Amino acid sequence: MAKAPKNQLSLLPPEESASTPLMRQYAEAKRKFPDALLLFRIGDFYETFGDDAIKAAQVLGITLTSRNNGAGDTELAGFPHHSLDTYLPRLVRAGLRVAICEQLEKPIPGKVVKRGVTEVVTPGVTISDHLLEANKNNYLASIAPGDKNQRFGISLLDISTGELLVTEGDSGQLDKLLSAFQPAEIIFPKPALLLLKGILGENRYYYGVDDWVYTTDYTREKLLEHFEAGSLKGFGIEDLILGQVAAGAALHYLAVTENHRIQHINRIARLVPDKYVWLDRFTVRNLELIEPTNEGGRSLFDILNRTATPMGARLMRKWVLLPLKQIAAIDTRLDIVQFWLEHDDANEQMRGCLKQIGDVERLISKVPSARISPRETGHLRRILALLPAVKDLLKGTGHPALLRYADMINPCEQLQQLLHNALVEDPPTLLVKGGVIADGYNDELDQYRALVRDAQKLLLELQQREIIRTGIPNLKIGFNNVFGYYLEVTNKYKDAVGIPDDWIRKQTLTSGERYISKELKVLEDKILNADERIIAIEQKLYAQLVESLATYVSPIQHNAEVIATIDCLLAFALLAERYKYVRPVVNEGDIIDIRGGRHPVIEQQLAAAESYVPNDVLLNHDDQQILMITGPNMAGKSALLRQTALICLMAQMGCYVPADAATIGFVDKVFTRVGASDNISSGESTFMVEMNETASIMNNVSDRSLILLDEIGRGTSTFDGISIAWSIAEYLHENGRCRPKTLFATHYHELNELSQSFERIKNFNVAVHENKGKIVFLRRLMPGGSQHSFGIHVAKLAGMPVEILKRANDVLQQLEKQHLSANNQSAADVLRQLPPAMHVQIAEAHDPRLAEVANRIAQLDLSILTPIECMMKLLEFQNLLNDDRI
Repeated sequence: MAKAPKNQLSLLPPEESASTPLMRQYAEAKRKFPDALLLFRIGDFYETFGDDAIKAAQVLGITLTSRNNGAGDTELAGFPHHSLDTYLPRLVRAGLRVAICEQLEKPIPGKVVKRGVTEVVTPGVTISDHLLEANKNNYLASIAPGDKNQRFGISLLDISTGELLVTEGDSGQLDKLLSAFQPAEIIFPKPALLLLKGILGENRYYYGVDDWVYTTDYTREKLLEHFEAGSLKGFGIEDLILGQVAAGAALHYLAVTENHRIQHINRIARLVPDKYVWLDRFTVRNLELIEPTNEGGRSLFDILNRTATPMGARLMRKWVLLPLKQIAAIDTRLDIVQFWLEHDDANEQMRGCLKQIGDVERLISKVPSARISPRETGHLRRILALLPAVKDLLKGTGHPALLRYADMINPCEQLQQLLHNALVEDPPTLLVKGGVIADGYNDELDQYRALVRDAQKLLLELQQREIIRTGIPNLKIGFNNVFGYYLEVTNKYKDAVGIPDDWIRKQTLTSGERYISKELKVLEDKILNADERIIAIEQKLYAQLVESLATYVSPIQHNAEVIATIDCLLAFALLAERYKYVRPVVNEGDIIDIRGGRHPVIEQQLAAAESYVPNDVLLNHDDQQILMITGPNMAGKSALLRQTALICLMAQMGCYVPADAATIGFVDKVFTRVGASDNISSGESTFMVEMNETASIMNNVSDRSLILLDEIGRGTSTFDGISIAWSIAEYLHENGRCRPKTLFATHYHELNELSQSFERIKNFNVAVHENKGKIVFLRRLMPGGSQHSFGIHVAKLAGMPVEILKRANDVLQQLEKQHLSANNQSAADVLRQLPPAMHVQIAEAHDPRLAEVANRIAQLDLSILTPIECMMKLLEFQNLLNDDRI
């Protein structure tokens, strides 16, 4: 990249450096949007100047040059206008706000083209397909702090779909909601920046707005004006004063970013946090609900998202982050999933329809701003044509809930007919290329098209008429770029016949004369301007068509919501059928009883030859509130904790679950404290982060909470850690306020002693089998505590040098002499409960001959063997065990 000289000017004040009309235009636009990178359209290029050019060159990797503007050298960088879709996303994803200054009129020689900023693109305000993720909403969050910062108004707006959500809550609810919805941008009154960073963290895109915007009178008037309403009672937010302030400020922000045509934002939805399971940001992260923590991993959303439409995928993401607490609503979803499972034909037909629909929600949201292309309008026509079939399929199910959805679908027949009549079968993307409006839709357009098609025929007809009129048999009509079409008469006839009075001589040649006539000039004008007139007429007709579409925005948005819901429930059914999930029972009880539960993500990532070992988990308020789970590293404790939470959350989403059976007394909050991480940039060690997360759990637990604690206290000294872990377990049991159901995984075997003093704490271990220094992870949850962690074995698997492993074993043996205790259950008891495939793994760890015998035994069908054949088989196995060649 070329380096320009360090500049003396980064902005161009009109009175100093804007020495030309063009640069005065630039300076005026830059003054209006000083904090945005300004893309200034000059001919076929977008140019940037000064500091903007330096930033653009760095982010985009384009050449940085300079030029003298009369007051010193100014940096300059640009790119072709047709590359905007390539470069704009890179600028915005780099955290830059981008103001696009366009030419507002056709260039006229000798006149400065009028220019103006038509759009300001920010991370949270864009409708560009190149900046949006199809499977994810793009929310702008607006936060309005209340008095003493004890309560906050919260609005979440997605301009690409027209969704506007409003609520209020304390700092904990603010953190929870923004962790769930993951807004691309957060706006707020400027003085609140440090407060919000303290609550929400540093790693977000913040943009401060003048605090006068966040005033009750201004924002309420903004809402009433936009929704053309006398009050906000009809939206159910009349009592949410701070919520109104947040929402009104969001609309103000759209206006200052040049988004004025936002009629698709036509309602406000009140978000009621109490309807959903509480999931704080630590839980969302630790359970990998949306994003995997490791590169190449998969999240729960990745597993569940078998949707056929982008709207369905976006709704699925919300369902994952907002599981329900209302039993009736959960059962309705489960009923529909069960119906789809039991009716394969209806299921397949519906999925076939949905796969053709696409993103109607974002398509219709482009209509108010007139940014929907002809091709997208054609796609919208195809979508509307599918709606009658979707409606009929839903009606044909006879299912009460699906019948209600059928009634909600509006096929918009009149709009379908209009689009059918107006558009060609396959419209182009660009309107300026023409060929958008169908033949027969507009008489004037048809005439011009006929003129273009029949131009040669019309000229020949005029020529024949003039030949008859003048008697000149070799009269010709020609064309040149000087005076257009002409009539040519050879010298032989120019004096032999009378030239008509209405002909005008234009040129004399050696071979003859050239003339024009009024009739020829009229025809010429029509022919030469026909293409331009066709484009102009098509643009006018298409604009009228888009205006007609605008009156259907609301019903089409409603159709999109219904389709997204059906899509998600079909995805649940597809998942259940493919992976043998079962319908959970979700009730008001206090028992979580999971039989044969599996981790939904891990089981799909196992190799084909492996099978996930299922486990039972029982939690209740009466005698098994806290499970103290010990066991070695890599045995599966963390997977067991996570799968329990994921099964509960899936059940409360209305999804079938990976288990043999599951009864879930609904949970209202899920908390997790797992893994090791730090926040060094904020001065927080691994242990400090652990204690912060644990303190948040202890301060917010409820009687219906599900808590997952993995290795609490491991970030400090052994005695400190044991003391903290002990006191936390004791508090969860004895606080007298609530009995949160808890899975407590630990390497502190001393915590097993808690079960002797506290009746609702039970010891469990994830079993292994050990023989001659080799171990097999059985991954089976068994009653009783464990006394070994097998960390040295894991170190061996990791490739630790032999000298270190030998010395570690020596030290371990010396320490274990002081704390030797017997296991609660023998290895033999564990083995008897394992499937045959696991026996083979254990045998292989001991002796290959044992593995061969185990394989042969597993293949025997004892029901067809006689006693003598059984004796012969035993002899065969005995000989095999004595064969030293194996």
